Amino acid sequence: MTRVIVKDDIREVSRVRSTKHTASENDAKADKRMLKAPFGKERIDRKKLNPHYVAGFIDGEGSFSISVGKHKTLKRGSEVRPEFEIEVRADDAEILERICVTIGAGRIYDLSYERYGWLPHAKYKIGGRKDMVKYLFPLLDAYPLQAKKRYDYRIFKKVVLMMERKEHLTDVGYQKILTLRDTVRKNGKKKKSYQNR
Repeated sequence: MTRVIVKDDIREVSRVRSTKHTASENDAKADKRMLKAPFGKERIDRKKLNPHYVAGFIDGEGSFSISVGKHKTLKRGSEVRPEFEIEVRADDAEILERICVTIGAGRIYDLSYERYGWLPHAKYKIGGRKDMVKYLFPLLDAYPLQAKKRYDYRIFKKVVLMMERKEHLTDVGYQKILTLRDTVRKNGKKKKSYQNR
């Protein structure tokens, strides 16, 4: 069972596994899992970066994903979710804050990978299509990506713009988006596992 408790703008996520631990042991473990609530540019006081640097950083660390998940209230029963993300170790979170300020949209999340024995991470994410169209796309069109990720960006942008035109609500548009998503997957870092499907 997972509990989420919000206290003074700090989010605590804990898993209930056993009651054998003493209260002091549980308190010490919970302290390690204290995660900050997501925040955006309105709470960041950082200097903007050179947009060429941001584009280069996205070339190396950025991710353009198009996922399809279940949705109970939609007629089709599924929802297309385009997301742009950059994830780094938490001790590099300042660069994500500066990227957020430079792009002008998105939120930053604390991530705990304690169960894997990894150091904490931070993730910068833009999930809203309006923010992508208004902020992300103009930056990446003015300062184009240079590596192979530029192909993923073109497909990603095409999907988002199709969704802005409501094409994802038609059967033909939905199938076209799934085909485009599969193209991005084939070129991704899990290419070998995708080919075995």
